[in-house]
Amino acid sequence: MRSGKARIDLDEYERNIIIRALNDMRNDLLAEERTTDAVDELMIKIHHADERHLRVCEEKADEHYR
Repeated sequence: MRSGKARIDLDEYERNIIIRALNDMRNDLLAEERTTDAVDELMIKIHHADERHLRVCEEKADEHYR
């Protein structure tokens, strides 16, 4: 996987869809008694990002998050 940055422009509605989807993923991980650290961190980043300019940084993910 290449490391790099991407910028996507989202409105409030689109941002909320992503947060809800991540929360569903988090709930699934909790039900499976798996760690939610990566999803938690991403939810925080998206929540705090400027709603017009969401910057996404792509990094190598640890295998245990998959």
